[in-house]
Amino acid sequence: MHPPDVASLEVARRLEQRLGKIHARQRIGIEEDHEAQAFGQGLNFFHIENWYSVHAMMRLTLRLCGLYARGQRNAERVELRRNAIASARLPRAFEGFTILHLSDLHVEMSRAAMARVTELVAGLDYDLCVMTGDYRAGTFGPYQDSLAAMASLVGGLKGPVYGVLGNHDTIRMAPGLEDMGVAMLLNESVRIERGGQSIHLAGIDDAHFFRVDNIEKAASDVPFDDFSILLSHTPEIYRQAAHAGFDAILCGHTHGGQICLPGSIPITLDASLPRAYGAGAWKYKAMSGYTSRGAGSSVLPVRLNCPPEITLHTLQRG
Repeated sequence: MHPPDVASLEVARRLEQRLGKIHARQRIGIEEDHEAQAFGQGLNFFHIENWYSVHAMMRLTLRLCGLYARGQRNAERVELRRNAIASARLPRAFEGFTILHLSDLHVEMSRAAMARVTELVAGLDYDLCVMTGDYRAGTFGPYQDSLAAMASLVGGLKGPVYGVLGNHDTIRMAPGLEDMGVAMLLNESVRIERGGQSIHLAGIDDAHFFRVDNIEKAASDVPFDDFSILLSHTPEIYRQAAHAGFDAILCGHTHGGQICLPGSIPITLDASLPRAYGAGAWKYKAMSGYTSRGAGSSVLPVRLNCPPEITLHTLQRG
């Protein structure tokens, strides 16, 4: 085993300052124990993104069917979608407040898709940006190229930017993301103020694979009667979020299926949840949910019957 280099030691030191020594060591240890595991970890038993021989089989199958090139072109055509989140609990000062939502960028997987995202966001007007995880394409190994590509994309964003980690992301990326201006919410919350009134934005660490989410801690500083939004990489924790009193949850992870049958019917969502919650807007009890199809692609840089997206959410008083 090679000793850690100076850069790795500095990242570990910063994480201990950021999270506390015990939490940081536990978080890093969980990754080292389970990263690249294809079976038996997280909310799902099987994790296709960690089984690389299956990737090659899928690529060959799509090529034999004549669908691979078409799927690549589809993956580059990122769309802008708009969604309204209505609540009677929303303070009047936040009527029309807009949130740009980016998810599942997997920045190294398709440069053309990321160029399209940069082009789309350049002309948008919004109040803040949120990113719901899966910044890198791989699930383990070096992450410096991912951070470099993220820095290029984040440089084109305006206003405050908040993010959470996904199952593809190592906690070691958090200091680098914060250096480029992304405020990472690691089971934490912030108060957003406007016109003398406020709402709350909370974020949890990855709940799908590493299972390091803590909604109770993230909501601990949020008054129960105040309007609040939760950022989660996966929508699979929708029940816990609703019972914790969140008015809305913004998430991703599923890619909407990424490779779907005609009619956008997903073959798999890689998630344990009702299919109605796998893409777009949905409702659970009093909580509004939105699952982004993601701007990037995972496993293979292809999409069929499931266009990639970035989303503008507008808050409204219901």
